[in-house]
Amino acid sequence: MTAVFHAMAHETRRRIMDVLKARPGIGVGEVAGEFDVSRIAVMNHLAVLEQAGLVVSEKEGRVRRLYLNVAPIQMINDRWLDDFSGHWAKRLTGIKYAAEAAFETAKKKGQGQ
Repeated sequence: MTAVFHAMAHETRRRIMDVLKARPGIGVGEVAGEFDVSRIAVMNHLAVLEQAGLVVSEKEGRVRRLYLNVAPIQMINDRWLDDFSGHWAKRLTGIKYAAEAAFETAKKKGQGQ
């Protein structure tokens, strides 16, 4: 689990995980194109994510296809969150999103006047 926390501690690696979640099977070159860092830097970040088990790669010809593996994150969730706390965390998150949406709606209505 230490490797997972280490991998997720870096903002760029979390953004790479977001890209892989949104576009499963994306190639390394396409991932690198999403960032303002060198391809080598992205490959180093991918290596850390793979070592932590958060990314799975599969060779397809000359292209390495990348997939997000959420199992390590789920294992962390299972270890520290039980059903009861998970229920309340989900409810609180829902309230947060509802409040943010209401604020944005009110803000847009205020601008239209």
